[in-house]
Amino acid sequence: MGEILITVGAVTLLFVVWQLWIGDLIYGAERNATGSELSEQWAQEYTPSPAATPLPTDDAEPTDVTADPVILPEPADAEVFGVMRVPRFGDDYFVEMAGGVTRARTLDPIGIGHYPGTKMPGEEGNFAVAAHRTTWGKPFNQIAELHVGDAIVVETRDGWYTYRFRTLEYVTPNEVEVLLPVPQQVDVAANEAYITMTSCSPMYSLAERIVAYGVFESFTPRDAGEPASLTDGV
Repeated sequence: MGEILITVGAVTLLFVVWQLWIGDLIYGAERNATGSELSEQWAQEYTPSPAATPLPTDDAEPTDVTADPVILPEPADAEVFGVMRVPRFGDDYFVEMAGGVTRARTLDPIGIGHYPGTKMPGEEGNFAVAAHRTTWGKPFNQIAELHVGDAIVVETRDGWYTYRFRTLEYVTPNEVEVLLPVPQQVDVAANEAYITMTSCSPMYSLAERIVAYGVFESFTPRDAGEPASLTDGV
């Protein structure tokens, strides 16, 4: 009986180590590789319009060219529509974004989920997303390390949407007001575009939610090449 209990304990410990550390490293690397491949695919499939600004060469500096944002339709559940890139999280941070926030369909197998009914990148109102802070590659593990002004960039087939981080907030899981058109402002119409990133808090707990807010800065069309915001802090 003692040997059985020791074996069960050892197996349990190995599972915890896998789930919280080793598995996260593997899943995280897979998430970034998949997102990077999608980004490269969009670049390869891109066909410049006749009046497009020539794409920069590999040695060229990132651009500051901006335009009116292309507003995407809301994605179906688990439909990938973008890749999040946050220079503060590293220049290898490429995490796919998809519709829905269920664990089984979006958060566990893909990475970052879009709250249904909230706005899309660059659209006036609240573009709200969620991701794990621990396990399954932990896309939002470093969310508490964001600094005011940090770039939060959403890449899509059409180009790059740059938001700037403003503040963090800790709320209870039932405080859905963070998803309002103007976060936490009841019956207030939006006149700006916001991003709201939510995850669990504290680490390894579901007791609260950590919420990061940002404001939309610019849209850089694919015609113009990668925006300068992608090199911020790298």
